[in-house]
Amino acid sequence: MSLRTITAATYRAFLASPAGVALGAGFLQCPSWADVKEGWRAQLLGWGPDPAAGRLTGVALVLLRQLPGTRRYFAYLPEGPVADWTDPDIDGWLGPLLEHLRRAGVFAVRVGPSPAYRRWDAALLKPLTGPGRRLGDVLASEVDPLGTAVAERLRGRGWRRCGGDGTGQDGDAQPRYVFQVPLAGRTTEDLWTGLNQEWRRNVRRARKEGVEVVVGSAADLPEFHRLLGVTERRDGFRLGRSLAYYERQYAALNAEEPGRMKLYLARHRGEILAAHTMITVGRRVWYQTGASADHRREVRPSNALQWRMLLDAHALGADVYDMRGVPSTLDPEERAHGLLRWKLGTGGQVVETLGEWEKPLPGSTNHALYRAFQTYLNRR
Repeated sequence: MSLRTITAATYRAFLASPAGVALGAGFLQCPSWADVKEGWRAQLLGWGPDPAAGRLTGVALVLLRQLPGTRRYFAYLPEGPVADWTDPDIDGWLGPLLEHLRRAGVFAVRVGPSPAYRRWDAALLKPLTGPGRRLGDVLASEVDPLGTAVAERLRGRGWRRCGGDGTGQDGDAQPRYVFQVPLAGRTTEDLWTGLNQEWRRNVRRARKEGVEVVVGSAADLPEFHRLLGVTERRDGFRLGRSLAYYERQYAALNAEEPGRMKLYLARHRGEILAAHTMITVGRRVWYQTGASADHRREVRPSNALQWRMLLDAHALGADVYDMRGVPSTLDPEERAHGLLRWKLGTGGQVVETLGEWEKPLPGSTNHALYRAFQTYLNRR
């Protein structure tokens, strides 16, 4: 086993190889994501029998944030590393990774292991909503033994789950709970019958009303961003991302692979009423961000968009369509529950990931810097 920095070309070649595809890397671990994130330095690492020759078994995009006033760094591997988490001897690659980061001046590390922890089928959750109820109150449809094993291995090595082990996810930078629609082995008819009655009615309504779904271009990003502002004000959340952020993301991801990020638009009577972004890596597809207007919502542009995106993901041969984050609340009176209810209508599953895990590297100085970094973040 050898670990070293590698080129973006070598990294991408591994992700595209059968071994890399099998590990299911997310878009946050693509080399292009380093160009999206401002204020971070990036390293591309690979390990295996001969990384220099492209013989790899795992890779990692490491983002480095400097602690102000020092020459030391906090290392963040968003939804990474891209590794074989089924290997019971994770120290074989995790140890060299941490040692490399220590030598690079890193005082603490945050990772996002890929295995799932628990799953709840949409059909299970729909009748179990109620005042004060949360996902953790419902017996899961499936508990993933790999996720459980990986969590125990990390705890045994001194890692701490950032959001704790409860049902909340405070402390995680990425959503702990996501919604996924399985696609592998299903026909388009299966996908259609998997939608609940309300979703099928809304898709038909959009079709009847003449809603047109098209794939846009970078020129449409300003309108997408305007609609995103409308959505944030209506739904009471704030992403805090500028138009420049989405323009940078669109350019970086599509420069890496044409068509990696697409912008879908729903038009009605010549006006764009909704716009959603979709990202594809290997055999996985993500619906990343959605935006819609306040008016003419009765023509159901967002349902039309999602149905088209599901069909396109299926046509690409994707194994899963990931609709990204959902709240953990099952209380219909909570505002956030509306997002979960909407996604449940596609008939997929809520998946609790392992979340993010942190660890200061050995040494009293590193522990002190880690505490100082936490204080710095809390004051920002």
